[in-house]
This record gives sequence, structure tokens and C-alpha cells, in this order.
Amino acid sequence: MQITKYEHACFVASIADKKLVVDPGSFTVPLPDSNGVVAVVVTHEHADHWTPEHLQRIFEASPDVKFFGPAGVAAAASDFDFTVVKEGDRIEVAPFTLQFFGEKHAQIHSSIPLVDNVGVLINDQVYYGGDSFTQGPVGVDLLAVPASAPWLKIGEVMDYLAVAKPKRSFPVHEMINSVVGNQMANDRIQAVTEAGGGEFFGLTPGQTVDL
Repeated sequence: MQITKYEHACFVASIADKKLVVDPGSFTVPLPDSNGVVAVVVTHEHADHWTPEHLQRIFEASPDVKFFGPAGVAAAASDFDFTVVKEGDRIEVAPFTLQFFGEKHAQIHSSIPLVDNVGVLINDQVYYGGDSFTQGPVGVDLLAVPASAPWLKIGEVMDYLAVAKPKRSFPVHEMINSVVGNQMANDRIQAVTEAGGGEFFGLTPGQTVDL
């Protein structure tokens, strides 16, 4: 399986000519190739994680695509046929197996309602928590780590990583950072990943890592 990072929270898992797209949102440019997409996972309803335009482009290129997300996403993206998923669900969309974790977005502020959010484990190898610190399997092969957001501080990211102890990690949710801010966040993510015996990949949009 190959993981290709795109802007912000979006990445694509590929096995041969089949693809899984995760969180194609408003900070992500149109994907260069939406053919062969068998599934799309949207972790939550915020616009930086999905847009109608992205989903429509994917559907037009791959009309048999399956859409998955929590109830809040299904309601927000009602023009698309979403299958509602929740914590504990395990779904097969060949060649991908998807397992879902968690229920809610991390708190931004007590005045802002929490929305539905799910983390996803792909083929028991790649874990991404969406906008949350919901833990997946300890020691996962590859962890997508949020680098910056209104709902986090870098110390929380470091604590999250210290528990997760991934074999490999790469940064996501970075588009609100400057170049300098991204380097600072990446340095912290790398340090904790390596302290746990893992390897950090500072992927930028279009770069890949092979599993």
C-alpha cells in the first residue's frame, strides 16, 4: 500500500489501481487523478475536510465510489449517498478494510458545539484520528499526526504520539501554519516519534510513503 499526502488533512491510500481518499477539504487542491477511487472517508463535517466540489469530481471520475462518514457528515453532505459509520464498525471495500474509532471532534472552546468525528484504521496499517486525539492501535505501522489546529497545542500532540508509539508518522492538518510553523511542529513530531522507536516522514503535498 502506498500513502500519498495532499494539502491539509487529505491523503490517498493506493493498492495497485484502487484508491481510498480521506478528507478532501477546502484547503486541498483538486486531486490529480480521481479514477479508480473505491471509497472516500470524511471524518467530520468541517469544510477543511470535505467540499461538495471534491466529492462531485471523485464521483464523476469513479461513479461506483462508496462514501463513509459519521452521522453529522451524512447530514451535511446529503447530496451524496453516505454510509453512516461509528466507533467499532469494520467495513470491507476491496482492497481496503476500514475500522472506525471515536465519536466526537476535539473541543475547540466550550462555546462551540462538538460535532461527530471518527478516526479510521486502514488495512490495520494506517491510522488517522480526524480532528481528535482518539487513540488507535498502539504501534501502528503509520500514523497521520495533526500538526496545527484551533483545537490543539503541540504538547497535546506530543503526548498523543508518546502513547501511540507508531512505527512511522507523517504530519497532516498543517495548512494553517507558516513554513516556519510547520518546521517547528515537524521537529516536535519527529522527536517524539523517534523517542518511541519510530521513523518520521515529513511529507509535503504529492509525496508518498510505501508500506
